[in-house]
Amino acid sequence: MKICCIGAGYVGGPTMAVIALKAPDIQVTVVDMNATRIAAWNSDTLPVYEPGLDEVVRQARGRNLFFSTDVRGAIAAADIIFVSVNTPTKTYGVGSGRAADLRYIESVARTIAEVSTTPKIIVEKSTIPVKTAETIQQILAANTNGATFQVLSNPEFLAEGTAVVDLFNPDRVLIGGERTPAGDAAVKTLADVYARWVPRERIITTNLWSSELSKLVANAFLAQRISSINAISALCEATGADVDEVANAIGKDSRIGPKFLKASVGFGGSCFQKDILNLVYLCESFGLPAVAAYWNGVVEMNDYQKRRFSARIVRSLFNTVADKRIAVLGFAFKKDTNDTRESAAIHVVRDLLAEQANVVVYDPKVAAADIQADVLGKGVANPRLNVAASAYEAALNAHAIAIVTEWDEFKTLDYAKIFAGMHKPAFLFDGRNIVDLAHLRALGFRAHGIGR
Repeated sequence: MKICCIGAGYVGGPTMAVIALKAPDIQVTVVDMNATRIAAWNSDTLPVYEPGLDEVVRQARGRNLFFSTDVRGAIAAADIIFVSVNTPTKTYGVGSGRAADLRYIESVARTIAEVSTTPKIIVEKSTIPVKTAETIQQILAANTNGATFQVLSNPEFLAEGTAVVDLFNPDRVLIGGERTPAGDAAVKTLADVYARWVPRERIITTNLWSSELSKLVANAFLAQRISSINAISALCEATGADVDEVANAIGKDSRIGPKFLKASVGFGGSCFQKDILNLVYLCESFGLPAVAAYWNGVVEMNDYQKRRFSARIVRSLFNTVADKRIAVLGFAFKKDTNDTRESAAIHVVRDLLAEQANVVVYDPKVAAADIQADVLGKGVANPRLNVAASAYEAALNAHAIAIVTEWDEFKTLDYAKIFAGMHKPAFLFDGRNIVDLAHLRALGFRAHGIGR
């Protein structure tokens, strides 16, 4: 069997690496038009940072795992084709700001239809709106080479930072297909690949539309919990309650549970906001405005939390940060990844720059050029924005520190040393609630957490 994955990003690369490792008899080829990205996958410095990923790639690469720019050749040779290309939110036309932009999905489907001469199983791995499979099927039906196709939905449920662990031991693998003999056979073929290491009882099969919708709904429910506890964090600050204590108390209720009840500066990443906005657009398209408004509130609360964090910094520093040095620790949207998409740090830094602050950012895995580009745009410079090589460098002569990503190293910094090198009074704003505020206050910091 030969597998091809189109798209060498945060989903395609790790997923195919684990499949290749666990199924050494299957040839797995990851293809992408971005030659620089493919070169990185073939080097010792992978384009995606995930704990454990380097070792997995090293074991399988060159044996049965390959990275290539020969998209058409890999498609022609494959039995199963995973489609793992970007599906960003539209920035133009109908549905702008909410609907998914499916131009890359359509382009891939047309290429598959043009190149294929043998039967193929097409697997949707990208996060897509319900009924996308119908679009792909229509394009593939135009194939003139006699090839037959089955389209499956196999959404990913990976958490960045734990992707390899999630792939090795998933809660579930979801596969949706047409309820026809050919569709059932295709589902079984893909299920047999995962069954090399995933217990059969964790492999769930549904119809196409249930599988496509399940991914959006799963992300919406997780994001909803984050926005809910963040809304309560604002009330905690107003009343003197401690949001961590509140979260612990309600998390003991077996009907609620403790997961995704960590108050923070807000969620980020490539999925949550994009998927919720997609869900909002779908609800509006199907004439469900009340449902759309409900889910849109989750995004609005997340935006409010980021604005609230920035505003608290300004308010605490005597209502002005103009010409003050603010150290921002962390830029990735969460720890153990170099992904900055929709990171709360982008919004916080922009807000501080708008207030004429001098912002110095430090992140252990995000390159300086990427930080500059995310905040200002490619090729744009601002003398008020700088990137430091360490947390200590960023904090030197700072008036305030803002922790925006929960990197483990920020929990163990020598804060007494940092305090000694800062302007007084020295402020610290923990946007992830990862440091001991009582200890920091004992050192002399004016320390604030989210909802604490």
